[in-house]
Amino acid sequence: MPLKPLPLSFYEHPDPVHLAYALIGKVLVTEFKGERTSGRIIETEAYHGSQDRASHAYKGRTKRTEVMFGPGGRAYVYLCYGLHQMFNIVTNVEGVAHAILVRALEPLEGIDVMLRRTGKAKADATLTRGPGNVGKALGFHTSQCGLALEGPELLIADDGFRYPAGAIAVSPRIGVAYAGEDALLPYRFYVQGHPSVSGRPR
Repeated sequence: MPLKPLPLSFYEHPDPVHLAYALIGKVLVTEFKGERTSGRIIETEAYHGSQDRASHAYKGRTKRTEVMFGPGGRAYVYLCYGLHQMFNIVTNVEGVAHAILVRALEPLEGIDVMLRRTGKAKADATLTRGPGNVGKALGFHTSQCGLALEGPELLIADDGFRYPAGAIAVSPRIGVAYAGEDALLPYRFYVQGHPSVSGRPR
């Protein structure tokens, strides 16, 4: 089945947890500087805006988080530890800072490009495992913050693929212990048993 880009209205759903689940199995596509890469989304995390202590938006609107308070269907790319370009999807409507972090993919197109970008010698399960590798492999950079997910450079599409019932698991998010009770929220979704999923089931 050909790729059918998700409309920007898809990202306006009021519940980021619903969207984080719905995005599992969809195809993330980038075409930066004429180099096309894509991968099937196999791990996501939802962030519930200003009420979520794990969210960058928890402390309010800043220069860094301005894009999160904009309309849904835009990219929020931030630099982590001065090394990793982390790709997030802004959701909901303008003024509500919800977002979804894409934590892992199953590579589909442009694997040679991904290998060059990541400096890896072979296409093993680590190529797009974890949000840092997703950012490198698909060519993300903070300069792309605010880019709309409607192509041609960036989009998410549905190719008709669906995981079978029970294949998608849920857990607390990874690496947000500082968020107190919010760190325990079941906001992470992943394909059970997939070798490219980051972290261990909890």
